[in-house]
Amino acid sequence: MKKYAYPASADDYRQLARRRLPQFLFDYVDGGATDECTLAANVTDWQSVSLRQRVLIDVNRIDTSTTLAGQPCSMPLALAPVGLAGMLARRGEVQAARAAAALSVPFTLSTVGICSVDEVQAATPAPCWFQLYMLRDRGIVRAILEKAWASGCRTLVFTVDLPLPGMRHRDTRNGMTAQGLRPALNRMQQVLSCPGWLWDVALRGKPLTFGSLSAQVPDARDFNAFKAWVDNQFDPGVNWTDIQWLRGLWPGKLLLKGILDTEDAREVVRIGAQGLVVSNHGGRQLDGVASTARKLPEIAQAVGADCEVLVDGGIRSGTDLFRALALGARGVLIGRPWAWALAADGESAVHNLLTSWQRELQLAMTFAGVTQVADIGRSHLDRVAADATL
Repeated sequence: MKKYAYPASADDYRQLARRRLPQFLFDYVDGGATDECTLAANVTDWQSVSLRQRVLIDVNRIDTSTTLAGQPCSMPLALAPVGLAGMLARRGEVQAARAAAALSVPFTLSTVGICSVDEVQAATPAPCWFQLYMLRDRGIVRAILEKAWASGCRTLVFTVDLPLPGMRHRDTRNGMTAQGLRPALNRMQQVLSCPGWLWDVALRGKPLTFGSLSAQVPDARDFNAFKAWVDNQFDPGVNWTDIQWLRGLWPGKLLLKGILDTEDAREVVRIGAQGLVVSNHGGRQLDGVASTARKLPEIAQAVGADCEVLVDGGIRSGTDLFRALALGARGVLIGRPWAWALAADGESAVHNLLTSWQRELQLAMTFAGVTQVADIGRSHLDRVAADATL
């Protein structure tokens, strides 16, 4: 395993995160469903899209700025919701939100984050986005959304691809889904092997509760009790009528995350949501489904200008961000890269990662001969590569 004094890429931060975190926590972030084929395809399919390089075009003034969900951004990127991010670094969601605000990109707080929405909003000048699942108890959904709105959130990212939690073999092997003395001792051994994390996060980072759910969940400090509550609250019976109810309840922007089919994308438009996220949950739900790079073009074509199309899954660089825009996305969400950077060195590492990606996007635009984000399209892809993605 290589060790770099000055990490330059998402994978560099991944290696640093692996060394810093207890194995069960690193694998929770890093792993995917069952054999992780979709997890791998999410990455490699972006890399298979070749750019069309042009020369002798005036690219003296490159502008990477845009808007996402009506919010001005320095580049078309938002930090995706990552559960338990506050376990990766001390008050991790706050650190990541600060880094995002400094670069003028949105930060999305997960419902199962450690820091509460109030804590995150108090720490940053920009309103964060908020992510939620549909729960069986609609009263809890209503209460959580009222709290998020009162705290200043105006964009809701509603995850729709989790009627049941996926099977993640890494979590099983690490005893994350098991109770009893043996798995507890196994996790404790891993924690003791990471004294830096133990001191900085486990001890100095308290309280390690699920902040946004503390008022709704009994025993929110107990991970096993919390997991049992969440598993019981996932609602496999949720349907588009429930989303219509949600649309009427939330007065701000609504993005539905977890769309992987053109028919579903058209339903998003029909119910009046402002945007969708082409997503397979980072390959964490159903292994064997298509990568988001392969599904993005047809979904973007299906909804046209009727809905803002974002995409996540496997994006590992500013060049991948350019590829996503060329294939029809308005912007991207990134999850694991910022989580790895956060675990590696906190706020400063997330800031450095985002700065590097903005520079990579600028370079891709320069060599493609395009100066405005809105002008990036399929004409900036190699024709053979562009045809292969259809």
